[in-house]
Amino acid sequence: MGLTYATLKLTNLFNRQAVEISALVDTGATFMCVTEEVALQLGFDITEVSRQTVTLADGHQLKVPKIAPIEIAFENRSYVTEAVVLGNESLLGVIPLEAMDLIVDPRQQALIVNPQHPNYPVALAK
Repeated sequence: MGLTYATLKLTNLFNRQAVEISALVDTGATFMCVTEEVALQLGFDITEVSRQTVTLADGHQLKVPKIAPIEIAFENRSYVTEAVVLGNESLLGVIPLEAMDLIVDPRQQALIVNPQHPNYPVALAK
């Protein structure tokens, strides 16, 4: 097993600026996390956005910028959400993974559309 990366298209829904990124698929992360560079490419001024307190893997807490609304697109799926601005690598966390009904295939180190629902996402409502 190893790391799984996915190519995503992110769009700032206010100004329609879009960027294609390679994000680490991180089932241990909660949110979409983007770098400051990605946030700036999307047209956000991270000094003027709200902030979110997050807990890092080592237990430390940080208050980081939160950008919204953004659309995450992967293959035939998309999800409108927010992202926290953190770190030196973009991460795709479990909230957007679940919302878009995507699965990590560890054998092929690939992110795939759920084969049980190939045409549209299905999410649990309970």
